[in-house]
Amino acid sequence: MNNDQPLLKPITLAGGLALKNRVWMAPMTRSRADNPSNKPFEIHEKYYTQRASAGLIITEGSQVSKQAVGYINTPGIYSDVQVEGWKGVTKAVHDEGGKIFIQIWHVGRISHPDFHNGELPLAPSAINPHEKSFTPEGFKETVTPKEMTRAEIKQTIQDFKNAGKNAMEAGFDGIEIHSSNGYLLHQFFNATSNTRRDEYGGSIENRAKILFEIIDALKEVMPEQKIGLRLNPSLDGVFGMTADEETIPTFEFIVKKLNDYDLAYLHLSEPFSDVSDKPYLVKHIAKHFRPLYRGTLVINAGFDQEKGNKVIESGDADAVAYGTLYISNPDLVNRFETGTDLAQPDKDTFYTPGEKGYTDYPTMKES
Repeated sequence: MNNDQPLLKPITLAGGLALKNRVWMAPMTRSRADNPSNKPFEIHEKYYTQRASAGLIITEGSQVSKQAVGYINTPGIYSDVQVEGWKGVTKAVHDEGGKIFIQIWHVGRISHPDFHNGELPLAPSAINPHEKSFTPEGFKETVTPKEMTRAEIKQTIQDFKNAGKNAMEAGFDGIEIHSSNGYLLHQFFNATSNTRRDEYGGSIENRAKILFEIIDALKEVMPEQKIGLRLNPSLDGVFGMTADEETIPTFEFIVKKLNDYDLAYLHLSEPFSDVSDKPYLVKHIAKHFRPLYRGTLVINAGFDQEKGNKVIESGDADAVAYGTLYISNPDLVNRFETGTDLAQPDKDTFYTPGEKGYTDYPTMKES
């Protein structure tokens, strides 16, 4: 066993949460909550427990309200039934010695009226992202959303707060705010998706305002050291987002302001597409933002074992969150320890109901 790898060294988060390694499981939508209540059940317990050797598990995005949903069969964290379902997951993971955060989520305009009894999805501004929404009747074109009123913004902040309260009741070690990947909060950040003229639009500070109001609301129901969040600064041409010259300055403002809080971590994604022809975007996210953030920084997207060890050794990140590799390698940490070949995932089963492609990937021992 090679325990000298940076990835395998323990790390302690703000507030004293001790993690056994820096190989984290990234949040991934898997669409297995195929029941009327969109609650997690035994299959989720098995899936996350199989991966409990991760330094930290971050669950799939879980909607903070009925209005927040945008994909079929994704779990929620807004009802008592859902909280009870998640209690089974957290207990199973903790019984295996694991740590687990829940990612809390509002998709905003990346939704469809089919999810909302014919009503329009909510967004900062009435701008169609021209994407596809995965509805109960298959993929459908997105529509022009409804611009949120101030009252709807305030209610959404309360929904995030309620989700945090429910997460604590469900036994999670913390929460991750999904403020990334073209969803609601990201839509507020970008000037191309937020053309509001009130206190939530216009200036960079105004467009970031909702995020800090959500953090402040969450602090009323949980320690801020249990709050993490995810950002994707150079996202462009994906999830309906179009970057511009103000995009990186906006994220620089957000990241610097996050230093005013004692958060669990900041989770950043490297670009999802080639941005080398966009001089106003950043190609190397960890390297660019590391000097701006004083807390624990986690990086994601496109990392293998070698790249993961290098980014930690260089000091550009403190941990690496792995996504796709965790689908087909529930014992990813052990494979990194022993240098064992990695299993390849079946992409056709990423979002299909049932155990196939979800809990049936064998560990090294089972192989």
